[in-house]
Amino acid sequence: MNLILMGPPGAGKGTQADLLVKRFGIPHVSTGDMFREAIKNGTALGLKAKSFMDAGGLVPDEVTIGIVRERLQKEDCRPGFLLDGFPRTAVQAEALRQLLDDLGIKLDAVVDIKVNRENLVKRLSGRLVCRQCGFTYNTETSPPARVGVCDRCQGEVYQRSDDVGSTVEKRLSVYEEQTAPLVDYYAKAGLLKNIDGEQEVDKVFADIMQALPVV
Repeated sequence: MNLILMGPPGAGKGTQADLLVKRFGIPHVSTGDMFREAIKNGTALGLKAKSFMDAGGLVPDEVTIGIVRERLQKEDCRPGFLLDGFPRTAVQAEALRQLLDDLGIKLDAVVDIKVNRENLVKRLSGRLVCRQCGFTYNTETSPPARVGVCDRCQGEVYQRSDDVGSTVEKRLSVYEEQTAPLVDYYAKAGLLKNIDGEQEVDKVFADIMQALPVV
């Protein structure tokens, strides 16, 4: 199963990605992971990406798509993959389409998890993350048993700076601006699956599974 997972910050993509990866036995391929792996392996594209990242700039599309190509040709992607964080624009989506055509890979679906903006702000403003294992909590709905301590690994639980106040609103606005053309692109391609992310985790996952093509 070859999937793209979309959704705004706070939509629950991480949780659903974990469930999909386990269900299909495919790797969760995120932009950040790809960059880190390419840099760690010292590939030419990884070093190029690092030069932009170190300077505080955005990695150009041609470098990103090259790193995606490297990643999708790895052995663990043979059964399929779950792309997260890429593409972010219609231009990147078209570059990805050409890349997949070159590799003879067919994209099965693009899952877009929808949550209304008011609820996203509430979720993000109350979100806490374990600094050690990355597990996510929420001050209102699922706080850790002990304040500031992760239930799983006893690591420090904290609130990220980009989950505070006006930064949340800005992140959501940027996401909406960037991805509106992307949603249209995949809708026209007949690949977009809109999922109601306002529901319980299990129901969201069940809806995703029902929306995916039979394999």
